[in-house]
Formats: sequence, C-alpha cells, structure tokens
Amino acid sequence: MALEAYQTDLIEKAMSVDALKFGSFTLKSGRISPYFFNAGLLSTGPILAALSTAYAATIYKALSSSQLPEFDVLFGPAYKGIPFAASTALVLYTKHNIEVGFAYDRKEAKDHGEGGMIVGVPVEGKRVVILDDVMTSGKAARGAIDMVRKAGGNVVGVVQALDREEVGQDGVSSTVHEIEGLLGAGHVKSILKMRDLLVWLEKNDKQQELESMRAYRDQYGLK
Repeated sequence: MALEAYQTDLIEKAMSVDALKFGSFTLKSGRISPYFFNAGLLSTGPILAALSTAYAATIYKALSSSQLPEFDVLFGPAYKGIPFAASTALVLYTKHNIEVGFAYDRKEAKDHGEGGMIVGVPVEGKRVVILDDVMTSGKAARGAIDMVRKAGGNVVGVVQALDREEVGQDGVSSTVHEIEGLLGAGHVKSILKMRDLLVWLEKNDKQQELESMRAYRDQYGLK
C-alpha cells in the first residue's frame, strides 16, 4: 500500500517538530504506546500548510467518492482546532474550489457583542464537518457534535488527523465506531491511520519502531 504524497509530507513534518514521536509513552488510558501524536505542536507555517493540505485532500477525496455528503461549515473545536479549520477552509477554496465557512467555539460564553458560544459563520440550518486531531476517548468530538447540534447545525461528518485504530477499554469497540453511531457509518474520515505509520516505518527501514508498533497493534488493534 503506497502513501499519498500529502500523508508522507504530514508524517515527516510532524516528526520534525516532535508532534509525532516513536518510543515509549504512557497514555491517559494507562496503555504503553510505542508512538505519540501531539497536535498542539503543529504550530509553524510549514506544518500548518502540510496539515491543512492533508485535511483538504482527505475531504476532497471523500466528497468525490460520495463518502462524505456536501457541507457548508468546517468546525474546529477550541483551541487547537481553530487554526486547523481556518487554514483548511482556505486550502479547500484555493486548491479544490470548494467554498465553505468555518466556525469554532469559545471556552466561556460571551454575554456582550455577538454573544454565544460559537464564533465564525452561523451553523444554524447548516451542514457541518468537525475537524479533530486524534480521537482517543472521543470526548472532544462528542462535545463538538453536541454544541453544533444545540446551535441548530447538522453534523454530517468528522475528519481526524490520526486514527489510532485501536479498541477501547472494553477491548471490543472503537471510538470511531461509537462516533459513527451518532453520525452514520463511514462518516468519520482520517488523514492517517496507524497502518499508514507502519507503511512509512517499513519504507524507511525503521525496524525497531516497526516491531514495537506491530506488537502494540497485535495487543490493542481493532480486529
């Protein structure tokens, strides 16, 4: 399986700023993971260009194959999601001629000016796609879905940067499947999946990291 150029570019640029690291990391779940993804470090011009290009390409591909319905607004949950949504809306227009608005939430409600919890284009009566970094427990995605729905928007999809492709604490279900239970099967898309990281490691002859990743997948991967 070959990677798309935008996937390779995102992996390598994320590694260059330590947003993607291979080693040994204790997750909030208590699992010892051989890799870690920290989207908070995706904060330079080159990495934001790579990320927004990858988000936009993933969305364009999903729209072209009717895997995602047409939509009106990209929603980026605060705070990390704000630059992701703004830059992806820009790239969708400049590279793919797809015109959408973007919106994001406040952490605290504002009672003056325009007020409310959501900033940007109105989501009421609009079809909305939410951008996420990596859904571990899915708490952030569920919160964003609830917020958009309360504001009168219709959430038609979620696009995440990385799908860890692993089971939840019950050892059976996955967060992606749980979110798809709210939105419909196939309505969660990802730029990268764990299997793509394995392809990159193998191609770049990173045998030690590859073995650790395969062992982790065997223990916690979706069957």
